[in-house]
Amino acid sequence: MTKEIIATDKAPQAIGTYSQAVKVANTVYLSGQIPLIPETMEMVEGDMETQIVRVFDNLTAVAQAAGGSLADIAKLNIFLTDLSHFPLVNEIMARYFEQPYPARAAVGVASLPKAADVEMDAIMVLD
Repeated sequence: MTKEIIATDKAPQAIGTYSQAVKVANTVYLSGQIPLIPETMEMVEGDMETQIVRVFDNLTAVAQAAGGSLADIAKLNIFLTDLSHFPLVNEIMARYFEQPYPARAAVGVASLPKAADVEMDAIMVLD
């Protein structure tokens, strides 16, 4: 089994001991993305909608670097420090995904890296 490391400057660089994504055969494991601006590695300023959009944009960049798109995501995990934002996540997710939607989990957490309010990771399967 061969692992291919996926990296792009269009998404935030890893801030720890991990890769942006790892491809094994036709499956790509996308690491968690928080609302960091790739060019500055600073957290995006703005409301929760701005943060969620930045996370989806970061995931999009990594998916594209791996040769896919958000349409290829089979499983999406969403981590929120405040689950009251879940309806907003659904609203914004509808801008990025079409049916059939990926499998998904939404988990309330006490805290996230860099005091982010949202983080998402995914598993993508390529044809």
